[in-house]
Amino acid sequence: MNTFDELNLSKQLLKALNDLGFDKPTPIQQKTFPVVMSGKDAVVIAQTGTGKTFAYLLPILRQLTYSEQRQPRVLILLPTRELVVQVVDELTKLTKYMSVRCFGIYGASNINSQKQRVYEGLDILVATPGRLIDMTLSRTLQFGSVKKLVIDEVDEMLNQGFRPQLTQIMEMLPVKRQNILCSATMVEEVEVIIEKYFSKPEYIELITRGTPLDKIIQLAYKVPNFYTKVNLLKLLLSADSDMSKVLLFVGNKKKADELEKQLTDDLVLEVGVIHSNKSQPQRFAALKQFEDGVLRVLIATDVVARGVDILGVTHVINFDAPKDTGSYIHRMGRTGRADKTGIALSFITPTDEEMHREIETLMNRKIPILSLPEEVEVSQQLTKDEMPIVRDKNLKKVKKTPLPTGAFHEKKAKNKKIQIGGKRRQEKMRRLTEKFISKRKF
Repeated sequence: MNTFDELNLSKQLLKALNDLGFDKPTPIQQKTFPVVMSGKDAVVIAQTGTGKTFAYLLPILRQLTYSEQRQPRVLILLPTRELVVQVVDELTKLTKYMSVRCFGIYGASNINSQKQRVYEGLDILVATPGRLIDMTLSRTLQFGSVKKLVIDEVDEMLNQGFRPQLTQIMEMLPVKRQNILCSATMVEEVEVIIEKYFSKPEYIELITRGTPLDKIIQLAYKVPNFYTKVNLLKLLLSADSDMSKVLLFVGNKKKADELEKQLTDDLVLEVGVIHSNKSQPQRFAALKQFEDGVLRVLIATDVVARGVDILGVTHVINFDAPKDTGSYIHRMGRTGRADKTGIALSFITPTDEEMHREIETLMNRKIPILSLPEEVEVSQQLTKDEMPIVRDKNLKKVKKTPLPTGAFHEKKAKNKKIQIGGKRRQEKMRRLTEKFISKRKF
């Protein structure tokens, strides 16, 4: 298929796509469009960067008719607020010449203003599971009119612990509806949901599960510790001008903040950070600056990584290994988008080697290991987490006597006497003692 004209799209959608500069559907869009149009349940397995968001939005919008009813007819669930904002933005662009009401709701924002907007009436509601449950509990939102349910990034939704909310939502929805599920990886938990709630779904797989996009070059360095990784990163950023838009993944918030400090202290570098401790405006601002090219490096944790959906990312760097193989596929998919080549680098410490082998097994390919550049200083400094734990096997635990917690004062002299009984008792004890001594033979 050469152009969008060959799909059964309305003139309004074709005009909006033309304004966006899109004239040719991606393979996943070509495969998904007729399935969703048919009304069948669909499971779309494709990596980020293949155009799967438009793959389900285009047929949904093609079938959506004008209505003035208040309750939404299409529900789209996403794991993060950043993804909600981005999908609403895509919907706004696609419906430029259509009368479609769409809105996004998510946590850590004013729920009252969101309630008001939902109450005014919607056609498409985009939401995170937690905030959606809040809306239903307040009776602001009802599901009786929902005809289509889309669950995007479902594997990440489950990773973040949203399974109870997801199950609750699906139980509340009308039985007669079309289900569309999108994911880059297929894990057992996802298959359980499909088996329970989907009706004879059609699987749409662009590539074999776990197979990386061929336009992404994957490379790795073996690095002994955190500070050596910092030294390697600084050298690469200083020496390679092609690293113009770098998305860097770390294991936790503390490392993200420390790495930002290391880079900004020693390099004249524009660095941003997004993690769950950052406020919503801070996270949105960092994403916007990164997208606009104001920031050269954006440091992120996996918790918010699914919200990073930006074109033009030249490099993805796994500063820390992901906690599971699926997260690696998602990280890598942030580069090599829109038919452009991307590079994914991994810094592998000894503790990361097992995960590295699991990733290679999943993809059924080896990731080339590069030699550490001679200019990189191998640091002997270790972080607290890297320091070896020394245990003395002969060291016994000593039971500590708890200190008194109440007020303490010196006893009076008369109260210091040892109580040994009255005079009669003392006399009896004296006689028994003498008798015992007299019987002993010395």
